[in-house]
Amino acid sequence: MDTYSLLREFADSWVLLAMFSFFVGVGIWAFWPSLAQDRKDASMIPFRNEAPAVCAQNCDDCACKALAQTLKEV
Repeated sequence: MDTYSLLREFADSWVLLAMFSFFVGVGIWAFWPSLAQDRKDASMIPFRNEAPAVCAQNCDDCACKALAQTLKEV
């Protein structure tokens, strides 16, 4: 058996299995429950430097109040 055939057979079996295992492992790690705060922090990056809206926050359905509370948590 020549070298190419041997490497091709190895890549078709074990390397493919290793790559798939790595992909599944990264997917599980990314959605691990203890990383929820990190995902929330990353999702708020576009809003970090925005000035808060000027609002009295006394409406019944005030959207600014909810946004302000979300930004305070982060």
